[in-house]
Amino acid sequence: MAFTLTNEFKAKADKLRAGYPRPDAALIPLLQELQKDRGFMAEEAMDALAAYLGLPYARVKAVVTFYTMFNRAPVGKYHLQVCRNISCHMAGAPGLLARLREKLAIEEGETTKDGLFTLSSVECLGACGAAPVMQVNEDYFEKLDEKKLDDLLEDMRHGRLRGMAR
Repeated sequence: MAFTLTNEFKAKADKLRAGYPRPDAALIPLLQELQKDRGFMAEEAMDALAAYLGLPYARVKAVVTFYTMFNRAPVGKYHLQVCRNISCHMAGAPGLLARLREKLAIEEGETTKDGLFTLSSVECLGACGAAPVMQVNEDYFEKLDEKKLDDLLEDMRHGRLRGMAR
């Protein structure tokens, strides 16, 4: 199935590109915009963006596969990303991951049958002083413990995500 960049996206892209010295310098913000529209980065979308920017497909794919912020497959309504770096690990992230696997009945990289949750672990969320940390979509939840995690899951199940609950 062929993917085409919309005229609306191209207009945004042209405006955004104007603020950068070279097309590849705008690649990450453009990928973020593209992901906002679809929720993930399909191969066809990467190929279309590469052609639009006049970049090799391999350059676009390298960026998408390097950064964990880009989803390479559809994710649930709530993308739970648990930091696994040393600070979070030492502060209890493995236990939180185990609890999430148990409560959601999924493994890392999977999405619940109802499409509500996708579980991932990521290398670092850059909030080491507030470990353990989990990112849900764009929001960070810091200094998590089992009770906070359970409350957060309950809120998400009922559509009450409390953004930036630190």
